[in-house]
Order: sequence, then C-alpha cells, then structure tokens
Amino acid sequence: MKAFTHFFGSCLLLSGLLLSHFAFAIPTIQHWQTDNGVRVYFVPAPDLPMVDVEVVFDAGSARDANKPGLAQLTNSLLSEGAGGHSADYIAEHFDNLGAELDNTVSSDMATVSLRSLSESQLLQPALEMLALLLAKPAFGKTSLERIQQQMFTILKYQQQSPDDIGKKAFYRAIFGTHPYATLPEGTLESVAALTRDDVKAFHARYYVAQNAIITIVGALDKKAAEKLANTVASQLSVGKVAPLLPPVAQLNEAKSIHIAHPSKQTHIFIGQPGVIRGDPDYFTLYTGNYILGGSGLVSNLAKEIREKRGLAYSVYSYFSPRRVAGPFLANLETRNENTTQALQVVRETMRDFIEKGPSEDKLKKAKQGITGRFPLRIKSNSNIIGYLSMIGFYNLPLDYLHTFNDNVEAVTLEMIKDAFKRRLNLDKLVTVTVGDKNP
Repeated sequence: MKAFTHFFGSCLLLSGLLLSHFAFAIPTIQHWQTDNGVRVYFVPAPDLPMVDVEVVFDAGSARDANKPGLAQLTNSLLSEGAGGHSADYIAEHFDNLGAELDNTVSSDMATVSLRSLSESQLLQPALEMLALLLAKPAFGKTSLERIQQQMFTILKYQQQSPDDIGKKAFYRAIFGTHPYATLPEGTLESVAALTRDDVKAFHARYYVAQNAIITIVGALDKKAAEKLANTVASQLSVGKVAPLLPPVAQLNEAKSIHIAHPSKQTHIFIGQPGVIRGDPDYFTLYTGNYILGGSGLVSNLAKEIREKRGLAYSVYSYFSPRRVAGPFLANLETRNENTTQALQVVRETMRDFIEKGPSEDKLKKAKQGITGRFPLRIKSNSNIIGYLSMIGFYNLPLDYLHTFNDNVEAVTLEMIKDAFKRRLNLDKLVTVTVGDKNP
C-alpha cells in the first residue's frame, strides 16, 4: 500500500506538471446505457494509469420520507458486509488491491465511489467487489448498531455547534414540510428508531438499475469502459425510477428566528428557496452572485462587511441548485454586539445589488475570474467525475463543460438585474441567528 501511495503521489505530481506546460483540453463525454438500464457517462483520461468510478443513485435524504437519516444509514452500511464477506474482509480486499472506496449522501444523491489502478488484475476484482456491495449488502445487526452509534456521535456534536444549529434551523424554515427540510444525518430520535427492515426496504426500492447512473474517468478505451459498467451494474435488479420530488413552496412572508447559544460570535443565515439544477437563469445568477458574495474578499458583501466595517472575517453567498429548488444563502459570523449592524449591512448590500445591478467593470472582472479559473475546476480525474455525476444525475447537456465559459460570457448587466429581481424577494427572507443575544 505504501508503494501505491508513493506511486499515486508521483502521478499527481506528473499531472500537475503536464497541466502547467500544455494547453488544457475540455473533456468530451461519451454516454450509453447498460443492458439493465443504468445510464453511463465516460471520459477517457489516458495520462495516468488510474480509473475513477462513481455509482450514483436517486437515493439521497429527500427519499427518507418520515424516517430522517435512513438514506445516510443505508449508504453507510454498504461496505459493512456483503455477499458473506465481513467489513474487515472488504476493507482488506480493497487495501490489497490499492483501491479506495468512499460513500457519500446529499439531499438528492447517494454515491459510492471507487478509485483504482487501471491494471486489469487490480481493477477487475475491485469492480466485482463494488458490484457485490451495491447489490447484496448484508445489513447485519451489529454493523447497523455500530453505524447508528457513529451517527449519534455526530448528531450530539452538532447539538453543540452553533453553525450546525443554525443551518438546521435555516433549512427547516425555508423548506417547511418539504423533504429538503431535514439534513441527511437525521435526528437523534429518528436515527434511533430506524430498523434493519427499514434499511432493507430502502435499499430494495432505490438501489436499482433504473434509479442509477455510473460515471467513469480513467485510462480506458470505450470497450473497456463498457465492460467496467456492465460488471458494476450486473447484479442490480432493474427496479423503477424514483418518483418526482414535490416542488418547493415559495415563502409567504419574512421570518426571523433567534436561537440562544453561549458564544461570543453570532452565526447568521439569510436566504430563501433558490433554483433547480438546469434552471435557465442559472448562469446569470451564478455570475451575478460571484459579484454579490461568491468571489471571496473582493465580493460586494465582503467589501461592505469585512473591508469597510470589520464586522466579520468571512462572508459569502451562494445558490445551491438541486433536483427541485435548493437554497440561496448568505452566511457570516460576527461578534454578538455587531449582529444588528451586520444584518442591516447584508440586507442593504443585497437590496442595492438587486435594484442597481453590478457595474460593467465588476461584471467584466467576474467573467475573467470565473472563466479564468475554470480549467482548474476540471484539472483532475476527481474533478471531472464530479461534473460527470452532476451532468448525468440532473440530465444536463453533454456539452455542459464545453459551453460553460460561453454561457458565462453571454451574461449581461440587464440579465443580472432582471434575474435577481425575479428570483430573490428581499421582503420574504428567512433570517436565522445563533448567538448570545437576540438582535
């Protein structure tokens, strides 16, 4: 394993050198389906003898129904025993092959990732074990209880974290009864109530071919990638696509929520429901928000909050598109005595931006910043596969990466002013503060 680590580090160094000396090529995406209906997205990357694979299911926390934490628990248990193999055996198996396995859950997606060397004698057994984990997890009682305890530990820590407290309250306030209102980790009460039968039923419903995509980036040709995808998908039952999520309701009024917490800093969350992935306004809102609060220390919010007044070390805003409308959020921390002023400045800065829009010079610099950094966002296999999974899961155009910079360059001042006026309603913002004093 040490030899693999050294080799992998050398590969990354070589990759960096190649990027610094040659023009960067935007990858072209190849797409097909396996025999049992799994959609596959593939980008060949021959420079390094590596293969990255992600299997993504429409099985995120939005599918928890009335059992928050179920998607997270199910996903976490996949590598805890499968096909008669123990968790220790599975971990040792991947380790001996020099392969790395990872699991993640978001509101929309449940993902299982594999990274391996491309040599067939190493890659093939890693893929076969991955296929087994996806299709035939054991969901053993001891493993389930251990993962539940790990989730309890995280949840208990979050109960003491003002940032986590505020984020959870913010999501409940903007999403109400929508599935997005509860974060993937669930609650202490809901996780404690989850059973093995719950996990088995969730897996049987959502971890199926029709509800999955496979993304591949690595040193393979298409024929080898097709074989890889068939191996991974071979044991999945066909199943059905997950039903559409309900739309997110727009807010009817502004809400202000204060949560008392013994700290010198107040954590501030301001926002409302935003946009879906693939929204026609996305690039306009993305470019505009880069100026408003997405470009670090040079954003409008940072200049007003940090540079001019010293009210916070960091402040930012972002749109987080999802299957249905994800959140728009502005976030910062400030000393308790500065909370009222900071809130006022954030709201004034947002209102000024919506009413007047950015200057021509700021828009020009924003475009330069976004398009100039774009090659760095797809500089590695892991970067590319993240985009592949997003493109596949949300059914975005296959030329998304090729047209990304063109879409940014097409944004005008008028488009930003129009989109922000239509998509952000400052009279219906949710404001959550977590700190020692109620502002």
